[in-house]
Amino acid sequence: MTERQGGIRGWSAERKGHLARLRFTSLRLRLVVVFGLVALTAAVSASGIAYWLNREAVLTRTQGAVLRDFEQEMQNRAGSLPADPSQDELQHTAGQMANSSQRFSVLLVAEDADGRTVYGNSAGLNGFSLEDVPESLRTAVNRQQDTGAGNKSPYHLYWQRVVVSGTPYLVAGTKVIGGGPTGYMRKSLEPEAKDLNSLAWSLGIATGLALVGAALLAQAAATTVLKPVHRLGVAARRLGEGELDTRLRVSGTDELADLSRTFNRTAEALEKRVADMAARDDASRRFVADMSHELRTPLTAITAVTEVLEEELDAESGGIDPMIEPAVRLVVSETRRLNDLVENLMEVTRFDAGTARLVLDDVDVADQITHCIDARAWLDAVDLDAERGIHALLDPRRLDVILANLIGNALKHGGSPVRVSVTTTDDEMVIAVRDHGPGIPEDVLPHVFDRFYKASASRPRSEGSGLGLSIALENAHIHGGGITAANSPDGGAVFTLRLPRDASELAEQPESAGGADKRGTDKRGTDKRGKDKQGDA
Repeated sequence: MTERQGGIRGWSAERKGHLARLRFTSLRLRLVVVFGLVALTAAVSASGIAYWLNREAVLTRTQGAVLRDFEQEMQNRAGSLPADPSQDELQHTAGQMANSSQRFSVLLVAEDADGRTVYGNSAGLNGFSLEDVPESLRTAVNRQQDTGAGNKSPYHLYWQRVVVSGTPYLVAGTKVIGGGPTGYMRKSLEPEAKDLNSLAWSLGIATGLALVGAALLAQAAATTVLKPVHRLGVAARRLGEGELDTRLRVSGTDELADLSRTFNRTAEALEKRVADMAARDDASRRFVADMSHELRTPLTAITAVTEVLEEELDAESGGIDPMIEPAVRLVVSETRRLNDLVENLMEVTRFDAGTARLVLDDVDVADQITHCIDARAWLDAVDLDAERGIHALLDPRRLDVILANLIGNALKHGGSPVRVSVTTTDDEMVIAVRDHGPGIPEDVLPHVFDRFYKASASRPRSEGSGLGLSIALENAHIHGGGITAANSPDGGAVFTLRLPRDASELAEQPESAGGADKRGTDKRGTDKRGKDKQGDA
């Protein structure tokens, strides 16, 4: 069973570790994301700058070569045309200009001898036309500039990039100085665009590879940096689970090594402190147990004597001197209280020692409660609301101790009538004990199950030992249940006991919370007059 539980616990811890590494809030993932963002920003910036520089270089180089060639052709060929050229002359000249090394389309515009506008197109009638030239470019080409010291030519070469049907073009125009024709040129930039697209794809692939490389580098860095942190986290969990001998292997002189050394020193100090406290706690428990055992022998004799004295007090013959009768009654009462205190202390030491085992039996809950009430002569003061035939596999002696404490406490501090009700589910049994007293003060509720707790500091002395409710709670815990205290909206206090209907799983091994062992006999019960000797707050 232990090895299986250990394997399941190890698998669960490993699974939680993997999930922690995958969480967005984990340091590993954040480190990888930061590395990736930095690499992505750097790669995108570098790629963008490289693309922009190459684009400008390619376009500028191509554009410069085309414009120089066009300008040279305009000077050499268009400038040699007559003042009033015919359309055939323009067409022939445009074809010659288009056959230059740059292979651009040419459109020449002039006026013939009759004053008509004639056109010469290198690509024929359906080729490059005046409508393909942006109007702003035509306006700039035909605008005559003022000449002067800074401007010696009235006409200049203008250019513009346009996109037609998804294809980029370079369009330029100029006018022959001295009355010659106006020429326009169009050059496709599609080869350059394809080259730039290839460059963009290459830079994008390089950016992706840089991002992947950054992620791998971040993973390696995270593994290197976070591995000591992970070991520290595992060691801290083990330390929190009680493995106080956990230590970290220290290597290096960096901050993580200093942290590991600090952890080892802290764990060593904690182990020493816990060992000292455990030793003192064991010594205290042994002292209480030994003291209780030693007190039982004289208490047995004293109890026998007080029982004789009590019989004399109850005798009709009046065997006790009336002058000393109050003293005798006080001795009897205090002896009984001391005997209860010793028994309770012995029970508490069994709880603290963790040697308790359940002795289970099939219990009819209603019969068990009735027996508890009848044995203590509480039938007139307690109302029972429980159906017959409700069975549970519990320790009947410990259940009797719980019920005696809860009902006795309700009668003592709340007053009758006390109502005991039982409800059940398939797996659980709930027993509620309600009184009709003033209830429990709110500042007292959190402490009602504390050992030796007194609700009023000015009245530290009471008939009970102050251990009854804590013993009841421990007996509930050993069954795998619990007890809660609250105030009823209708007045009075309500103690709710929850127990499993089958406590067989808990009966196989000792309960660390405590409890009596199988040899511990319950000596609480009633004296011969039916008075309760167990219920106390």
